[in-house]
Amino acid sequence: MTEDPGGPSPTPGTPLARLAALHGVATSYSPSPDRTVAASDGAVVAVLAALDVDASTPEAVRTALTARERELAARLLPPTVVHWADGEPPAALTALPEGTRLRVETEQGEVRPTAEKLPPGVHTLRATAPDGRTAEAHLVVAPARLPAPPGRTYGLLVQLYSLLSRRSWGMGDLGDLAELSAWAGRALGAGFIQVNPLHAAVPGDPTDPSPYRPSSRRYPDPVHLRVEDVPEYPYALSEAATASSPDDRDRLGALLERAARLRESVLAKGELIDRDAVWDLKRAALELVRAVPLGPGRRAAYCDFLAEEGQALEDHATWCALAEVHGSDWSRWPTGLRDPRSAETARARAELMDRVDFHTRLAWLTDAQLGTAQRSARDAGMPIGLVHDLAVGVHPGGADAWAQQEYFAAGMSVGAPPDAFNSRGQDWGLPPWRPDRLAASGYAPYRRLLRALLRHAGALRIDHVMGLFRLWWVPQGEAPTEGTYVRYDADAMLAILVLEAERAGALVIGEDLGTVEPGVREALDARGVLGTSVLWFERDWDGTGRPLPPERWRANCLATATTHDLPPTASRLTCDHVDLRHGLGLLTRSLDEERAEAAADAGEWLALLARLGLLDGAGGGISSTSEEAQIQALHRFLVRTPARMIGLWLPDTLGDRRPQNLPGTWDQYPNWRLPIADAAGRPVTLEELAASPRLYALVDVLRGVGGGG
Repeated sequence: MTEDPGGPSPTPGTPLARLAALHGVATSYSPSPDRTVAASDGAVVAVLAALDVDASTPEAVRTALTARERELAARLLPPTVVHWADGEPPAALTALPEGTRLRVETEQGEVRPTAEKLPPGVHTLRATAPDGRTAEAHLVVAPARLPAPPGRTYGLLVQLYSLLSRRSWGMGDLGDLAELSAWAGRALGAGFIQVNPLHAAVPGDPTDPSPYRPSSRRYPDPVHLRVEDVPEYPYALSEAATASSPDDRDRLGALLERAARLRESVLAKGELIDRDAVWDLKRAALELVRAVPLGPGRRAAYCDFLAEEGQALEDHATWCALAEVHGSDWSRWPTGLRDPRSAETARARAELMDRVDFHTRLAWLTDAQLGTAQRSARDAGMPIGLVHDLAVGVHPGGADAWAQQEYFAAGMSVGAPPDAFNSRGQDWGLPPWRPDRLAASGYAPYRRLLRALLRHAGALRIDHVMGLFRLWWVPQGEAPTEGTYVRYDADAMLAILVLEAERAGALVIGEDLGTVEPGVREALDARGVLGTSVLWFERDWDGTGRPLPPERWRANCLATATTHDLPPTASRLTCDHVDLRHGLGLLTRSLDEERAEAAADAGEWLALLARLGLLDGAGGGISSTSEEAQIQALHRFLVRTPARMIGLWLPDTLGDRRPQNLPGTWDQYPNWRLPIADAAGRPVTLEELAASPRLYALVDVLRGVGGGG
């Protein structure tokens, strides 16, 4: 990438620039209001190729441009049309030739001669122009906006794997989530529990522990199952106890003993969470549980789930079965198996039907326990309940990328351009959705994804919500600097999101941190999508640069002191996070400089807390307050803001100083593998957490916000 002028880049108004614009491909971007950076010709040409547009030569550009202009001039309707309930008729309809006849087939099966006063849904619109031209489009009718949260409320933010109870098998599970929800709702008056993405992971050796690089976003990972809560488990245990074969008798008992040892290795010995070891145990136990025949009611429920999920579940389970045989990267499978619709795949599915059934059974069991966890939250009085997290993309070798190949841009990866925090940009290794294929399908895969995630959720957090508007595409093999933005139909993406969330009765929270394109936050807010505000980033960036006083914070947001990608609050206050990065060789300046800047940052916030009389609850001075009191004061500050939702990072309740994820590291730091611990780094169980005086003292600060208790 090069700043204008300089370097080969599409000049505005040239055929290549015009062709790119007609396909939503940017030829420049602005990292700041006073700076424009141009994309290289090579990046633009590569991205267009991923959209099946040949721009490899000047002649090819002219041919493609002529074809695109003719296509747009001739078409009556775009593939998807959006109509907001509170808006004017869509421009695509008002621009139709006079005398054009319309016919709408609604989701509900009705036929209407007009596109006015339609129920919410994704309908089929057909148009016939006076000159005989016809067109068919998907018509999305969406509610005007999502409702606001039911009053102000606070909740807990937790990485589920990190929360072990005395019943866990080495990592937190859905049983722990249900228990946490019930306790937090009843005893703490919390209104929600936000968890990390529970998406299915790509198995490996070892498995990538990051929840943000999944195999499938639609299906949860069965590693989160609590095996003992599967209804068939007691029968498997009973049969094992009475089995005539010593091997059968001892097998399940041995698994339980290994599970106990694995749990204690984390809780008592301080070892890291070993996801693969946990899954090895659970998979073996679930194989034994599966041998128990389903009762009539259970069999009917399973069949209902299979019928509801249909082809998508069969594809997911087929990928899982094939991955057991051929490895977890489908691009390296035998050629015939790389196509989910090929005859070879159909034969392999039939040969592996027992394994396919095993994986569909696991998806069903996991879905059921997710439902139980959400019911536990609501039964405990939480007005929102579970807040699930949607990762920005999927692993290129995983199940979704295999089953939905037509919707992903081949040879491209999602990332971020260079900015003030990362001069080399970022490549996240996630293939992007093709906006043209999404629009042509009426956003079918996006709709199905949202519906699945919202089924057992009171709210959905969308990671990098700016991706609804545009994504940075990086050509495979190139540096992140050699990418460019590709624009999506944000109106359609938002309309589908609002439609599905409204149907589920759920809120939506957008993670809108970092560099955000002008107008994005306003567009999200107009549709009722809440933002994310993190205390340390809330400063008067347009003025003094000082911490933003509470009354100037936005109301429509989830406000927190920290997140999973940032240091815990105790670490931020003590500058331990600087020492950690120094020890790993991640600092770009001297340790003294970095510590001085971090201390000044924390000092500014503590000074504001003191001026507001929030330290020790009654104007205590900075030097006279403990780290625990300072953490409480920071949360008193959050209560002072108008934020509708306040999130409490669960490790902060114990003074845990270790980040769950340290961006910029891979094997240098145990990302996504740490159990929740106290200030001394000692792992703490869910049972101990529920009895922690320090936790209750911090929660008392937030009780006045409201909640379910």
